[in-house]
Amino acid sequence: MTPSITTPSIADDTTPADPAAQAAQAAPARRSPGWPRKTAGRRFARGGLAAAVATMVGAAMFVPTAAQAADPAYQVLVFSKTAGFRHDSIPAGIQAIRDLGSSNNFTVTATEDANAFTASNLARFKAVVFLSTTGDVLNGTQQTAFESYVNGGGGYVGIHAAADTEYDWPFYGNLAGAWFKGHPAIQQATVRTEDRAHAATAHLGANWSRSDEWYNYRTNPRNSARVLQNLDEGSYSGGDMGDHPITWCRPLASGRSFYTGLGHTASSYTEAGFRSLLLGGIRYAAGMAKADCRPETGYTTLYNGSTTGWTQSGPGSFTNTDATLTSTGGMGVLWYSAKKYFSYSLKLDWRVAGDDNSGVFVGMSASDPMNTSKGYEVQIDATDAVDRTTGSIYAIKAADIAARDAALNPPGAWNTYELLVQGERLQVFLNGVRINDFTNTDPARSIREGHIGIQNHGTGDDVSFRNVRIKELGGTGPVQTTAEAESYTSNSGVQIADHGPASGGRTAGFIENGDWVGYSSISTAGATAFGARVSSAGSGGTIQVRSGSATGTVLGSVAVPNTGGWETFRNVSTPLTGSASGPLFLTFTGGGGFLFDVDTLTLTR
Repeated sequence: MTPSITTPSIADDTTPADPAAQAAQAAPARRSPGWPRKTAGRRFARGGLAAAVATMVGAAMFVPTAAQAADPAYQVLVFSKTAGFRHDSIPAGIQAIRDLGSSNNFTVTATEDANAFTASNLARFKAVVFLSTTGDVLNGTQQTAFESYVNGGGGYVGIHAAADTEYDWPFYGNLAGAWFKGHPAIQQATVRTEDRAHAATAHLGANWSRSDEWYNYRTNPRNSARVLQNLDEGSYSGGDMGDHPITWCRPLASGRSFYTGLGHTASSYTEAGFRSLLLGGIRYAAGMAKADCRPETGYTTLYNGSTTGWTQSGPGSFTNTDATLTSTGGMGVLWYSAKKYFSYSLKLDWRVAGDDNSGVFVGMSASDPMNTSKGYEVQIDATDAVDRTTGSIYAIKAADIAARDAALNPPGAWNTYELLVQGERLQVFLNGVRINDFTNTDPARSIREGHIGIQNHGTGDDVSFRNVRIKELGGTGPVQTTAEAESYTSNSGVQIADHGPASGGRTAGFIENGDWVGYSSISTAGATAFGARVSSAGSGGTIQVRSGSATGTVLGSVAVPNTGGWETFRNVSTPLTGSASGPLFLTFTGGGGFLFDVDTLTLTR
């Protein structure tokens, strides 16, 4: 039986959702089937560099009054019991959450009776809000029930003094993220937004100046939670943390936790910006709004308002306003030309207005960024064939559709991608959930190294991006060893040939079908790629890369074309696979006559 719930100083309140507000939620517009779609085997249209990325100035704060799309009806428990200091803002906080529930399809039950914390009663609620609770508010049995509730998929929202609660309960300290240490007097301070994709903070600009009581915490939660906001300690007096998180979120077992240190004053609960922050936190904790709340450290910003280091190729461009890139026209690509990457975690936030189309590229070639036959595109598109919709490796591998749909926020809301590139493996995470795992086997499309980019697909495909950041995982990149091809230590059929344009003026030449060369001083151990500088006025052919002997393990092969003359050189390359460790051997195959010459060879490790 569900226990009766009483409140010593505030009557229990159950606020039903407002049907009129639910009906007012408009479904996002969808484009007609006749709009442009991508096709398999595509290649970007050729064109010169598009106009520079348009830059506009602004830092507007969008404050929604209701969820952007109607959530299914659910219930929220607001718990405000105090066994220590009591905040006079509690009634205002309850009223604010009531108002949010009326406009956003959740029912609010407010109580200060700890007897509400039973397994059967908690099962009614998608989220439990600890509203400025203080001290020891639950007994052991109630704590056990709440732990099971959270671990089983329930949500927790902590507001302000919720961090001044249950100091002897380790689970609660982990759930809240940090315990209260102290605070200076109420004063104005600058709150800096770190995450502008989370439903709680997406409406905010980079900086938010407001008055509140600013807590210091005993520990820094950054290594265990995703920090959404921090305090600029230079903007007020009394901060003692240096790096000073003030709002954060985290997954915990099957549940979710959201905490904000804001909300001491009663006037806070009348602020539209703060109400929107609370709404986003409640929706996240209740599982209605999806977010990547895993801890995030060590990332370098590639875009957060500045397009320095980025290059637009092909038609169209991106507008740049409020630290947000929005695609316009196309088909083109904005790519980070300042650096290529090898092994990395790429994160970026994106939003579609409706059934729009874009993508994120990895393994791009700097010499030909419009060539999509190099590297891969991770798709953003609501409706198409399954291997061409959001989370797919475009036209190659569909996402896990069930996992993708469960993790996806609808049009109008922000989503976060993590693209984890390690060697030839590409994993795609959507709002913290892995939805695709792909390993490339096509040497021509290797993603071991390359540039990253975002697509502007075409008129009407309006996709926005924020906060592009990257974390390099493998140091400075691969090590390359280059040698003269004519420095072989064993061979069959190959002779040294003189060529003025060659490195050192000579090549391994007069190569015919079945010939080979060996290099006893060059080990294949750890080799991941092979490259050669070649020339040919003959029929061309194939270089096979082997380990140990001319008949040893084949690690890879690369075609050599007719280059237009024996003095005309070009580079060819291929990824290598396998774990052989013997000396390098090259074997040559092709048609009749002299096939090609090899000037230099390079192994990448």
